[in-house]
Amino acid sequence: MENQREIQLKAWCEAVTGYAQGPLQPVSGDASFRRYFRGSDGQRSVIAVDAPPQQERLDIFVAVAEAYRAQGVPVPEIIAEHRGKGFMLLSDLGSTLLLSKLQRDNAPELYRQAIDLLPGIMTVIKTAEGPLPAYDEALLQRELALFKDWLLERHLGLELSPAEEQLWADFCELMVSNAQEQPQVGVHRDYHSRNLMVLTDNTLATIDFQDAVLGPVTYDLVSLLRDCYVAWPTELVQELAEYARTLLQENNQLARTVSAEQWQRWFDLMGIQRHTKAAGIFARLCHRDGKDGYLNDVPRTLNYLVEVAAAYPELAQYHSWLNERVLPAWHQQSNT
Repeated sequence: MENQREIQLKAWCEAVTGYAQGPLQPVSGDASFRRYFRGSDGQRSVIAVDAPPQQERLDIFVAVAEAYRAQGVPVPEIIAEHRGKGFMLLSDLGSTLLLSKLQRDNAPELYRQAIDLLPGIMTVIKTAEGPLPAYDEALLQRELALFKDWLLERHLGLELSPAEEQLWADFCELMVSNAQEQPQVGVHRDYHSRNLMVLTDNTLATIDFQDAVLGPVTYDLVSLLRDCYVAWPTELVQELAEYARTLLQENNQLARTVSAEQWQRWFDLMGIQRHTKAAGIFARLCHRDGKDGYLNDVPRTLNYLVEVAAAYPELAQYHSWLNERVLPAWHQQSNT
């Protein structure tokens, strides 16, 4: 049954397109308050977006889209918008997510295509709305806290001892330091296989970029290659990460003094930060928003934390804590 906002969105689409809409067809949404519907302008399929103004800002989406387009980054065309109502009409990029196309034999080439879009994204450090917000220490700490607040305490019911609190604080300090010592560039902030569309000509376009920030150079790369939704062999990930380092150095977007070893460390620890945040978000989506399906993605994020932490001596205590405290609590909770 259509709710009031859907009725209003449909009427607005008809006014904008001059075309009588049939029932708007829901399109797979995301983890935000935005909802997407497929409609028509009489000649082509279009995407109608419902973004309640109380929770979402269309001005940021529009500004980033325009800035990305100016740098040659393929994004949806903005056909019309009504910021007061929180409505937007976009070109339809289709329904084929990169995730659905990935196979072991084609993954290297598809990922190289996605990596080739990163220099354009990294170039965007400001929009018509002003400079991108900084991915600063406060934001990094808020993201890391999601893991402790929502996964450990709310979902698993863990109460940290003073020693564990200190271990957590030391871990967070290392994550923040790793992020801040990297070159700061334009960051999409959610660049992965569910936010990359495969178009009819087999090129890629990106969506869901409204949270763009100025942040660490490895952030989008690790988001792509250490995806929360699909895992690849370490050898392939490292090969593609090195492809990205070479590409950025050839584009003069990364100093040639950044060695493969330095790049890999930045990449690995950035991945730990992102997966820590993601695991917390998945738990929050379950408990706050009633989207318990996201809990299915938590084991992949926890496995990544354990696997990568094992390679760094400074994370030895953290690695032991994950194995001895967090994973057993997760398995116990999952079996109840």
